[in-house]
Amino acid sequence: MLPTTILVDDAPRCVVRPNDAKALNRFLRNARPFLLGKRPDGAISHRPAEAGELAKWRDALALHEACGGAEDEYFGVPL
Repeated sequence: MLPTTILVDDAPRCVVRPNDAKALNRFLRNARPFLLGKRPDGAISHRPAEAGELAKWRDALALHEACGGAEDEYFGVPL
């Protein structure tokens, strides 16, 4: 999948690149407490990453790879 922006109440929260829709749904389910924080009644949604968000994701991926990590092991970055 392409990098995807996770939104909480229509505000960008993080950019992730899941392997498939199942991984995205699992992330949304498991990260719900982290994503919502002090807004337990917030709405979580997602959309394709925009150019600025994608640039942040690529910069974080480059840092991950510079430290010896593999692209397959990298999932995302908070915004």
